[in-house]
Amino acid sequence: MASVIVAAPRISDETMLHRHLNHERFTLAAIDDIIARGKRADWAQLGHALRADWSLAGKIARVCAAYAQDRYAQRQHFWKQYVER
Repeated sequence: MASVIVAAPRISDETMLHRHLNHERFTLAAIDDIIARGKRADWAQLGHALRADWSLAGKIARVCAAYAQDRYAQRQHFWKQYVER
């Protein structure tokens, strides 16, 4: 009997499904997940959301404040400075 090889479905590399992102609302957990594990497209989406709703700046700053003493948390330091400017 011949075996059949079935290709696995391709997962898009463009955007990441964030475990805490419900109904496109940016919760603190979703923001943390996007900053820590997201790719450029995810960061762009967060940046667009921030420019559309500046109340997210407080949430982003709050998430990044938890990493203030971690000098290796470069992503969080970047976003902290981004919202401060």
